[in-house]
Amino acid sequence: MSFKTFKGGVHPGHFKSATEKKPVVPARPPTTVAIPMSQHIGAPCDPLVAVGDEVKMGQKIGDSKGFVSAPVHSSVSGKVVKIGMCNHALGRPVQSVFIESDGQDTWHEDVQPNPNYRDLTVDELKKIIREKGIVGMGGATFPTHVKLSPPPDTKIDYVLINAAECEPYLTADHRAMLERPEEIVIGLQLVMKAVNAPMGYIGIEDNKPDAVEVMKKAAEGISNIEVHALHTKYPQGAEKQLISVFTGREVPSGGLPSAVGCVVQNVGTCIAISDAVRFGKPLIERIVTITGSGITEPKNMLVRVGTFIEEVIEQCGGFRPNIKKMVLGGPMMGLAQPGPDNLPVIKGTSGILCLTDVEVNLYEISPCIRCAKCVDVCPVSIMPLFIGASVEQGLYEKAEAYNAMDCIECGCCTYICPAKRPLVQWIRMAKGDIAAKRRK
Repeated sequence: MSFKTFKGGVHPGHFKSATEKKPVVPARPPTTVAIPMSQHIGAPCDPLVAVGDEVKMGQKIGDSKGFVSAPVHSSVSGKVVKIGMCNHALGRPVQSVFIESDGQDTWHEDVQPNPNYRDLTVDELKKIIREKGIVGMGGATFPTHVKLSPPPDTKIDYVLINAAECEPYLTADHRAMLERPEEIVIGLQLVMKAVNAPMGYIGIEDNKPDAVEVMKKAAEGISNIEVHALHTKYPQGAEKQLISVFTGREVPSGGLPSAVGCVVQNVGTCIAISDAVRFGKPLIERIVTITGSGITEPKNMLVRVGTFIEEVIEQCGGFRPNIKKMVLGGPMMGLAQPGPDNLPVIKGTSGILCLTDVEVNLYEISPCIRCAKCVDVCPVSIMPLFIGASVEQGLYEKAEAYNAMDCIECGCCTYICPAKRPLVQWIRMAKGDIAAKRRK
């Protein structure tokens, strides 16, 4: 298959050398965890436990009746010591269950292997994925069982695996492909079965030739799965761009990938699905890249959900001097944080990026010069300069008319803007206001 590229995009520096050759190491088991009841897009969970309860590792401790939601599970065995508010990556405290570990890591009885997992029906498969709390692990945390439940009259032709990892600094998916390729392929096969898709593709940026080789070997002999190297360009891993590159199809404005016969999943999500279906293991840990000039010893670590970020950083030798910024995720789409205090790792924490004055430059925002560079690089063909100007004036209806809701928040516009205008941040503000008005 020959690949075309997508319109727009940028070529930021990779900055992956600090961790790309470092194997994943397990983080130390935490003594206390804080498990947020909201780690996904959709309805937050209600606690299923009370203070004083004894819980086991992998036990479901939170759930919701909403379809667009995902249960949460304990990542340790021990005692519930508190149910209260805890800081969250989105910038607001959320209800969380605090558990003091007993150090035994005793698994709950529901965590059982299934040697006959390939005989599961589609409904059984989706039920397991839902019950084990699987969400998109590329950062969006959309509940996976919802993605695998398109409208009944929708035919899915392709399952696409985003293995691009186009965000600078992050190498968690790269290491997962090198170290757990067979599980990624099994996860893809299970997704294809769940949506009855005849074909699966794994797309990897061509700056990871070792991962391309390993994944091709893992898929060898499987006629309906292909692994392809993609042009290295950000945001190559975005759903709409990946669909365009592989199929030439365009997701309509406001539509979902299923509207054009596609389902897109992340590498980490495939591994989580494989673990859930084959071994009964819920999503209670993930690979996290801890990196940046502000980290003494950058690493890729397997970290349990609920572990406090300051503990993770301490296991990487702590902060270097002159820290200026901490970002959860990558520098393009990640969320800057005020600090690591009382902030736990959640299902969507792909990276902990700590930057010093070496990498962080503060600029004065200046007026738009109408150079249209933001329009040239926008991968979804909207006009960020006009949306940004509308938000500056508080004209959110005007921002909506300029298709602000189609923004995928990739940050290309902000990256390229010579006036250093925070375009993607303004567009996020507009989307929040528009969404709130639509709910009313």
